[in-house]
Amino acid sequence: MKSFCDIVETIKDIVSGEFTDKKVFDKDIAQLLNISQMNFATMKKRNKLPFHELLDFCAKRSIAINWLLYNQSPESLIEPTNQFYKVRYFASLSASAGGGGEGEELASESLRIEAPFVAALGGEKALRFIEALHVSGDSMEPLLGYNDLIFINRAKVSIGRGGIFALRTAEGLLVKRIQPRKDGRLEIISDNDVYPSFSVALNDIEILGRVVGRFGAVV
Repeated sequence: MKSFCDIVETIKDIVSGEFTDKKVFDKDIAQLLNISQMNFATMKKRNKLPFHELLDFCAKRSIAINWLLYNQSPESLIEPTNQFYKVRYFASLSASAGGGGEGEELASESLRIEAPFVAALGGEKALRFIEALHVSGDSMEPLLGYNDLIFINRAKVSIGRGGIFALRTAEGLLVKRIQPRKDGRLEIISDNDVYPSFSVALNDIEILGRVVGRFGAVV
């Protein structure tokens, strides 16, 4: 995945035609993304991508988000991406990787992704089962970090030999590693060993789907 600075330079190339009388500066990009200059400078220093704002930027210009996040030739910036696929994206729904999930919102929008990433998620036929949402909390670090955009396959609910799943519990919506136990219960595991594992009965949770990818990697 490209760095914050590289993505900013890409955006400058994309919008340069809108600034015909002057050079495009960081403050201009901050304004386009609706981010204060102070927050923009902090994100740049920490190399922390503002996913929500980048998604909005891409939606307004019909650009696939992963087209923006990965290296492209300068010539490819002349035209917005045309070959893309769509998955359901829940901007206001987060799966907690910490102590509890946020309230679930049903409203969704379309997220554009390109063919190479579609293949990584299981192919075009799998897209009708794919949903995207954000991670909150740090209990699945370093694999999944705060505000990472993850992709859930709703058709993959069999725990089998385990894996990382989104699940609904009494505490809310969680994303955790699940390991079946011999006694029939499920071990709910955080990759960050600061958080202890715990066990639940299968009937006490709802498996929503397997986490099959995030921007930057396939899980």
